[in-house]
Amino acid sequence: MTHREDAHQLSSLLESRKPSAVIAEVRNIFCRHYPARAFAPVSRGARIVRELFAGKYPGYRACNTDYHNLTHTMDALLASARIVDGFNIQNPPLPAPVTINLCCAALLHDTGYIQETWDTEGTGAKYTATHVERSVNFLQKNRDAFRFDDESVRMISNSIRCTGLSVDLDTIPFASDAEQCAGCILGTADILGQMSDRAYLEKLLFLYYEFREAGIADFNTEFDLLRKTVDFYQITKKRLTESYMNIHIYSQLYFKHRHGIDTNLYLEAIERQIAYLEKIIEDDSTNFRHKLKRGPWVHEYRGDRDTQPIPGTSPQ
Repeated sequence: MTHREDAHQLSSLLESRKPSAVIAEVRNIFCRHYPARAFAPVSRGARIVRELFAGKYPGYRACNTDYHNLTHTMDALLASARIVDGFNIQNPPLPAPVTINLCCAALLHDTGYIQETWDTEGTGAKYTATHVERSVNFLQKNRDAFRFDDESVRMISNSIRCTGLSVDLDTIPFASDAEQCAGCILGTADILGQMSDRAYLEKLLFLYYEFREAGIADFNTEFDLLRKTVDFYQITKKRLTESYMNIHIYSQLYFKHRHGIDTNLYLEAIERQIAYLEKIIEDDSTNFRHKLKRGPWVHEYRGDRDTQPIPGTSPQ
């Protein structure tokens, strides 16, 4: 790796926490391969989804899940666009309708966490186990607002279902290789977007409470989730390579051709996260929270909830 490459991080390329910046960049990437006017459905979808997460879409509450939020949705959208760009650089471009629907699927893939206005019990985290199909249901129920025709609804539904970590992609009725490719791109982007986030390790604390509200019994404490994330990454790498057809390699082509950085910044960022996480797990000299430094909210996170320090460490 050259010195120039080593100096670059994902966060230096774009202020991804600003939805408007993400949409503008996705449009720039899109217009390298397709007519600008064809981006209209994505722009419309982005506007509606931003209203939805902000609690301004009729019939729905604002997003109240701290991990699966608008930032994550934007990260998945941006990663999808970057992978498409890399794919199109090396291969005949994906058909415009496929890419348009892929971008819309990225915007909609976690809408299943959003509660309707009548649903005032708890947060959307309680739908963790069913959020994929709820996202498909949201799409089908609100298709007219997005102006989706039958073919778009079918294609977007298939792509959304590809984000389920336990789904067998062989069971999804893709109509073409290009459509299957789009599904693999979204599944890959969903993983890369969240695990490469600079605050990923800190946000795992949010994920723990989402899991706990959903009744997922695999994790006893926050630290237990951090510990098992290392094993989860090994499983995830296999899914990226096998189930999602190694489609992540095209993000490296994007970084090489658009930024002159011949490395996969997503995987590089994730590897750094996991390496630091392993150090946290191995060091029991202090409470693990004090090693999570990206965001002061980590040490103040929902203090009304019970937290259990690691055995042998001091409470906060």
